[in-house]
Amino acid sequence: MSPVLTGRRKPAAPADPQTPTVQETGVEPEAGWVAGWSTGAQANWAALIRWLVWVLIALGPLLGALAYLSMPTTSAAPAPKTAPSAPSASGGQGAAGFATLFVAAYLSAGRGDEPKLAAYYPPAASMQLDGVSGQQRGEQLTVVRLRQTDTGVWAVTVAARVTGAQPSPAPPTQPGASPSQSADAVRYFQVPVATAPGGGGATAYTALALPAEVAAPERAKTPELVYGAMRPALPTDPRTQAVTSFLTAYLTKAGAELDRYLAPGTRLAAPSPAPYTGIAVDQLAVEGETGGEPVVSVPGDGTTLRLLVTLRATGHDGVRLPLTYALTLKARAGRWEIASLDGAPALTAPARAASGAPGPAPTPTA
Repeated sequence: MSPVLTGRRKPAAPADPQTPTVQETGVEPEAGWVAGWSTGAQANWAALIRWLVWVLIALGPLLGALAYLSMPTTSAAPAPKTAPSAPSASGGQGAAGFATLFVAAYLSAGRGDEPKLAAYYPPAASMQLDGVSGQQRGEQLTVVRLRQTDTGVWAVTVAARVTGAQPSPAPPTQPGASPSQSADAVRYFQVPVATAPGGGGATAYTALALPAEVAAPERAKTPELVYGAMRPALPTDPRTQAVTSFLTAYLTKAGAELDRYLAPGTRLAAPSPAPYTGIAVDQLAVEGETGGEPVVSVPGDGTTLRLLVTLRATGHDGVRLPLTYALTLKARAGRWEIASLDGAPALTAPARAASGAPGPAPTPTA
């Protein structure tokens, strides 16, 4: 038979009478607890720490790869921009000025002026010029043609009024030709100018040859305008009255009372001081007008009309000077007002299409 365990505790051994007895009031700790921690809990924490260490060891290569890939890549610093090897098309403006100076020096050059020309055209230093220095000269020099013939090479045509030149004794070869060349004739010289990069980012210039005298540029055909034929400006015409009042204030009063003749929103500044003492409007050319019937009425508000006006303005010296103005009028409250002082006469639609320029906005009508 197995022994039967009872709930009674075995009596404790008698204490040593020499040793003092201490009464314990608390509960005696049970087996499996150490310093307040269960031995099972300690084992679980130790296992968890071991698993974390193994996970970190396993993830080490992956974390290292991610850290490497996430590092910002360093790129080489961009190389500094270098100056272009050839000057841009804007070098044509400088070439035009260089050619103008060269032609001025060329026209007044004579014996002993070879070094002056060599500053523009180096081979001129070995030349021998004839004539007296300064015997003739070029005045009112201006560039009338500029075209690029090659990379960095410009052909510049300069117009000059040559003074001091002797009339040519050659007889005329064509009917109606002048028997001699005028001493103040306008002549044209073409200069080939090469450009190249210079120091400090500037552009250097040199002439490739001496100036070549050429014919005058071809005159363009006058395009067709939107206006009808020029007709006398009748005093009873409301359009004549409007432009006369406006131009009188504009040219003879330095803009005084100018606003009263302008359409709302139009702003114009008059020449100051006033250059003339009086004006007389002579003729009008009206947009789309073909008939010659007198006009005495003004259309409805908002109607616009373009005019070409010729007049004579009297200066302070009493001399009358012919002038032409392109104007746009706008009707309001039974009278014409000035809507704009146009920069140029308006062209017809076919002329605008041929030049590729956009046309103006449609003209509102009443």
